[in-house]
Amino acid sequence: MWRNRDFIRLWGGQTISEFGDQVTNLAIPFVAILVLKASTFEFAALRVVEMLPFSLLSLPAGVWVDRLRRRPILITADCGRALALASVPVAYALGALTLGQLYVVAFVTGTLQVCFDVSYQSYLPSLVEREELSAGNSKLATTQSAAQVAGPGLAGVLIGVLKAPFAVAVDAASFVASALFVARIERREITPEASGRRRMRSEIAEGIRYVVRHPLMRPGLMWVATSNFFNSVLGAVFLIFAVRRLHLTATTVGLIFSLGNIGVLAGAMLAPRIGRALGVGRALIVFSALGGAAWFFVPAATRGSAIPFLIAAQVLFGFCAVATNVVGISIYQAITPNRLLGRMNASRRFVVWGIMPFGSLLGGVLGAGIGLRPTLWVAATGSAVAFLPMLFSPWRRVWTHADGEDLSLALNDEFLAAASAPISQRVS
Repeated sequence: MWRNRDFIRLWGGQTISEFGDQVTNLAIPFVAILVLKASTFEFAALRVVEMLPFSLLSLPAGVWVDRLRRRPILITADCGRALALASVPVAYALGALTLGQLYVVAFVTGTLQVCFDVSYQSYLPSLVEREELSAGNSKLATTQSAAQVAGPGLAGVLIGVLKAPFAVAVDAASFVASALFVARIERREITPEASGRRRMRSEIAEGIRYVVRHPLMRPGLMWVATSNFFNSVLGAVFLIFAVRRLHLTATTVGLIFSLGNIGVLAGAMLAPRIGRALGVGRALIVFSALGGAAWFFVPAATRGSAIPFLIAAQVLFGFCAVATNVVGISIYQAITPNRLLGRMNASRRFVVWGIMPFGSLLGGVLGAGIGLRPTLWVAATGSAVAFLPMLFSPWRRVWTHADGEDLSLALNDEFLAAASAPISQRVS
């Protein structure tokens, strides 16, 4: 892998961009809270606008990426995000920055992120051999985990030194660097054939039907969607609660996130062992239950206990979230036909990420109506019960990845035929 210069260029650009993203993830919210004095609902609306493209564009983006060359999409998405983010410090320096501009920037960057993420995951097989995919994905995941651990602390320091609007420029520069790295990739990408394509709506519908009707994917989908909904309720008011109720600075918040994300690294390392010890299905149920309960630490935090309580919440949730991905994602890949893999992933992302803007909207409404701490208790309670569809599902009988595939077939002799047929033609 180290001899593959094209992969190193993709990896290098993404590494810089991942660290830059951690700056923006803190800087933009602090611009809204401290510079523009956003209300609770206005702040939640920023999160809604940022996540809205995942609801609107995830499904068509999957089809578009399969029809076009991926490298130009990656470069365009990087350049577009750099320009959008660079407008924030420029407008602030000119005294013209408004919440309306932040909303536009959030929507544009969210839209381009959808396009980049789908293209990025599909582009890697063009740069490495099939037997090297695992090693390539491992390196990319390691970079992401390292950015999650070190990035927030760096972001907090930059916000404290440069002020939040100017810290956003760091992420803009990171996207320029990423675009330059990708532009230097030499391997030629073959343009997908245009023949044999069906209507986009038909291809999207088949992927959704497969995911929604599958006996293992359906409870997993219900769990993650419910969890993400209430996590978004919490996320809509979390930083306002941390700044205005717990009186934490950007540097402290960044440190909390950095220390809390150690759970991400631990989850990636320990999840396979736990999966073998408990069985894959039971491990997923345990992770889903503990991950949801982690958020009770947040509303229970006071000014005196804020730092240890918030770190505990981040560590436990991060550990469980990554562990579920490590243990569960290969089962989804094993039980899905090759021709549906892309649309299966896009359909799951559409549901589990597409629900998040609505959670953020509810968080803003509740935060403005009943207060910040009560809203956090509502979010923590919803997250804690989200695992119930997993508890009462066939996942309890899945011990290994092979069991998942066998059980899937045993429960559904006619499943694949039903998944390919329109709902109106399904035999009840």
